[in-house]
Amino acid sequence: MNLFECCAAGKQLYMSLEKRYKVGMKTNSPCDATVCKTLEEALAHLDKTLFVYRKGTALSFVVEFWKGGKILTVPDEAQLLAVAPPCLPSELGDVSFCTDLRISFPCYAGSMAHGISSAQLVQSMATAGMLGFYGTAGLSLEDLERVITHLSHQCRGKAFGVNLLNSPDDSSREYRVVELLLKHNVQLVEASAYIVPTPALVKYRVKGIKKAAGGMVEAHNHLIAKVSRLEIARRFLEPPPLKVLEQLRTNGEITPEEADLGRNLPLAQYITVEADSAGHTDHRPALSIFPAVKDLAREMHSKHKYDKSLKVGLAGGMGTPSAAAAAFSMGAAYIVTGSINQACLESGTSSQVRTLLAQAAQTDVTNAPAADLFERGGTVQVLKKGTRFAERARKLHVLFLKYDSIDDIPRDQRYDLEEIVFQKSFEDIWQETQAFFKKINPRQLDIAAKYPKHKMALIFRWYLGNAVKWACSGESNHIDDYQIWCGPAMGAFNDWAHGTFFEDPAMRSAPLVALNLLYGAALLLRLEILRAQGVSVENCQIPCPVHTFPKFMSTQEQ
Repeated sequence: MNLFECCAAGKQLYMSLEKRYKVGMKTNSPCDATVCKTLEEALAHLDKTLFVYRKGTALSFVVEFWKGGKILTVPDEAQLLAVAPPCLPSELGDVSFCTDLRISFPCYAGSMAHGISSAQLVQSMATAGMLGFYGTAGLSLEDLERVITHLSHQCRGKAFGVNLLNSPDDSSREYRVVELLLKHNVQLVEASAYIVPTPALVKYRVKGIKKAAGGMVEAHNHLIAKVSRLEIARRFLEPPPLKVLEQLRTNGEITPEEADLGRNLPLAQYITVEADSAGHTDHRPALSIFPAVKDLAREMHSKHKYDKSLKVGLAGGMGTPSAAAAAFSMGAAYIVTGSINQACLESGTSSQVRTLLAQAAQTDVTNAPAADLFERGGTVQVLKKGTRFAERARKLHVLFLKYDSIDDIPRDQRYDLEEIVFQKSFEDIWQETQAFFKKINPRQLDIAAKYPKHKMALIFRWYLGNAVKWACSGESNHIDDYQIWCGPAMGAFNDWAHGTFFEDPAMRSAPLVALNLLYGAALLLRLEILRAQGVSVENCQIPCPVHTFPKFMSTQEQ
């Protein structure tokens, strides 16, 4: 339920009560009612209706399980001022999103490459009734299969997902990953960095599709597409391209029935709008891009007459309850956390990185050259406090643009790179680079043999790629070189956590953090419902974060 729906429900309830009760009427209630001393105390009863009464200048707060026809507990000579219906964290956003994916809360932990969104993180989110995606980028297929097998066993009966990263320079890897997902019956994928639908992606989506008894088209596999551009969102909200479906059918990769039914469903039922975030980001303002994609989803649903509604969630900047509340107020079906999960105990990074992240402010982020888009000038958003990675990576890109080969680099600059930054000679690095690309993409070596500038790029990319690994392993010889993907949400979370138990990195568990975001968002949304009805709420202190939650959330493991 978003803010507007809550306000509408509150207004409807208010009007029905005005007709039933006269101002100043004193009655006794047979239902479960509690008179609270403060608004803060009353707000926490999220599962009960909150009534605010005014007597003179004083306010009274009553919470109770109210049903039509019940008599209310009304203070002496009091006037009913405002009503706030229940606002449960599990009911924020689009409830059908949770129902469809078999989760209890409208929040998931987004994928982070190199297993930073680890198997442990995914498993812990699943146990808490939420969703997590394992980050596959940078992993061998053998390691990935071991992780998928482990998660399938540990998360049996619970929802979990795996990231599928677009690999334009190595489409064969994308195909092999899809085959692994189909082999192990992974039914939920987060698709990242896609510009156009690829055959591998379409194959995953339509494989196993069937028509149910009632005539509805049912997909076996589900995609959550991460997008930051309207034109890319449109491609995912449309049915799979007919040309790709026909190609897959002709090649025998999907059946004629799957090809036919695939025309009747969107490529992705769920769209995650990625605003300003860690790693690869377009720095999109959430207030601009989210409403546009939301409107587009409505248009596409009306145009194609899909059996199920399209769900649009929001990622990027989700570091505080206020951010979560804002997302749900805009109509987000769900929210996605990213940067803040990297600082949690379950993440697949080092304790050194977690400590650095816990000290970050919102302004302690910057852009640095991206390993996969180095030659094209692509960037990633990273932490700049406590590491020199960004400035060193930018220097490498300057050298790449200025010189045509490794041999052209001046001796003094070559010395700095080999002895101080890389701590290895160019020759040794090239040997490692050759061994790496022989396994995953030999074509890169063929290009390097013809073009010395490309060889230089691959050597520089060695540093960019290893900077992530050094950070994840806590490599002591390369502390200054840690590449730590980070967005402003991390600093916002630290501001919110200051002076609480979350200030200590050792207390940051991903499910506990996510539940606090949702709980706090529900409190804030309820506060706004009261504000809209004339209750002064400026000095109200939100009781969050908390270690333990009220009974209405106690069915989940905490």
